[in-house]
Amino acid sequence: MSTALWLLAVQGALGAFDTLYYHEWRARLPARVPGTRPELLLHAARDFLYALLFGTLPWLAWRGAWAAVLALVVATEIIITLADFVVEDRVRRPLGGVFPGERCTHAVMAILYGAVLAHLVPEMLAWWHQPTGLDVAPVPLPEPLRLVLGLMAAGVLGSGVRDLYAALQLPGGRWPWPAEEARVQ
Repeated sequence: MSTALWLLAVQGALGAFDTLYYHEWRARLPARVPGTRPELLLHAARDFLYALLFGTLPWLAWRGAWAAVLALVVATEIIITLADFVVEDRVRRPLGGVFPGERCTHAVMAILYGAVLAHLVPEMLAWWHQPTGLDVAPVPLPEPLRLVLGLMAAGVLGSGVRDLYAALQLPGGRWPWPAEEARVQ
């Protein structure tokens, strides 16, 4: 399980780079609502699932029926990511398309997530055969990694709230980008 969490931390670092550099800085997705709303809603939903993974996997064992719930979370994340691949192509067309470096980042992240699952699924299968319970069972990890995963949980939760807020066109949702950005390109 510790290998899955190390890989998940790398996944989180790449995801943070992708969000901050490509989604926020380069594409300025929150400034381009309503056109980017479908992509932002998918990002928000996925972010909430990642917050759950980053926040619980270092600390909790999803035993018995809870393993099925965790499998549903993972499957939902995969479905959202596949939908995002399709939606972002449509949403970004008026903006000149998805940036080539962003597309490569997404590919690396997909490969990395496969590696996470290669280490997580056997643990989930073992949990499935245990009595049902969401039990406190900290994975043996260096404390700095546990702290980083906790910070990633908080960060991705904040990112999801930000994307949802912008997608709903609530006051200040475009911040820090000016409203004129929506008309650019």
